[in-house]
Amino acid sequence: MNADLQGLTSLQVMDKIVNYAGSIGLKVILDRHRPDSSGQSALWYTSAVPESTWITDLTALATRYAGNSAVVGIDLHNEPHDPACWGCGDPATDWRLAAERAGNAVLAANPNLLIFVEGVQTFNGSSYWWGGNLQGAGQYPVQLSVPNHLVYSAHDYATSVASQTWFTDPAFPANMPGIWDKNWGYLFNQNTAPVWVGEFGTTLQSTTDQTWLKTLVQYLRPTATYGADSFQWTFWSWNPDSGDTGGILKDDWTTVDTAKDGYLTTIKSPSFGGTPGGTGGGDTQPPTTPANLTVTATTATTASLSWTAATDNTAVTGYRIYRGTTLAGTTTTTSYTDTGLTPATAYSYTVVAYDAAGNTSPASTPATATTTTSSGGGSTGCTAGWHTDTTWTGGFNATVTVTNPTTTPTHGWTVTWTWP
Repeated sequence: MNADLQGLTSLQVMDKIVNYAGSIGLKVILDRHRPDSSGQSALWYTSAVPESTWITDLTALATRYAGNSAVVGIDLHNEPHDPACWGCGDPATDWRLAAERAGNAVLAANPNLLIFVEGVQTFNGSSYWWGGNLQGAGQYPVQLSVPNHLVYSAHDYATSVASQTWFTDPAFPANMPGIWDKNWGYLFNQNTAPVWVGEFGTTLQSTTDQTWLKTLVQYLRPTATYGADSFQWTFWSWNPDSGDTGGILKDDWTTVDTAKDGYLTTIKSPSFGGTPGGTGGGDTQPPTTPANLTVTATTATTASLSWTAATDNTAVTGYRIYRGTTLAGTTTTTSYTDTGLTPATAYSYTVVAYDAAGNTSPASTPATATTTTSSGGGSTGCTAGWHTDTTWTGGFNATVTVTNPTTTPTHGWTVTWTWP
């Protein structure tokens, strides 16, 4: 499909990419993502790829692109994690010292490059995302031979990559700015060094992830207000085949996911489609109101609801079901069963639709469900629910929870489901 690449070495193919990027005004940061084609390594070296090879390769690339204005920097190693440490002083595991050795070697070969240094996983017993923990950089800064060429880089993700305790904190999402401040934001806020959020992304399939991305974009300082005095960033990823995040491009590798891209509008450079003066994502149109909310069944402890699907200019992502003013749950379908209710009690429900940009519809017309009188028996009333824990291309892990809402033992229950 690319006849002009046939017969070229991998370095010659990279030359083609770099030179074309430069011709259209794009800048390139070379990323030492992995030592080889195997999995991600915790340290910057392995038994097969020693530190000397790492530094030799980085230096060779720095030399190769010296004088090429498209290449502005090198990210020395992707996502160091335990047992990598920061400031511990052990040359075999102290990532900060290794970054100084490699960074100074790169600058000796090409003093014009920026040196991007990611964080680690754990510092003083406090753990965060791989490569995202820069808590130690304030106390133990990276010291390079060329001043003002250091950029700290953090990686930050949502639940589609892994569940973390801060996502289930009752204070979420108000707790997130403090977490970001602690791990990497303080370096920028205190004017210690530039900070580049080198990777952040999500599939946007869960409400938590949508809230997380909207909160993070606000934290990164919209360009309409702060201009260039903002955190710098690159989104993970452009390509759609990252199993736990997806991409800006849809699966046809051509169409832009406008809902996902819309979240980033206010923090883009205006030349890349940013919207100076914008207040949120590029999509600001809310879904229509869910109609025909109906109670389809009740038991002593459950109420089942259904409604007519809402519509949206992009797509409806899901629905929030409210019991009075309390959020009872969410669903991506047009039906929901609320559980754990009190027998012989009336409950008022409404449903709100939302899209991937966080726009919400007006609430539906209320519907009242009255639970039946408790039978007191032990053979009815079981409920089941499930949620996805992790996903990847071709598979997923999920948790199925079966609940007996009474204190009476029950027998003979069966869980069934339909694969989507």
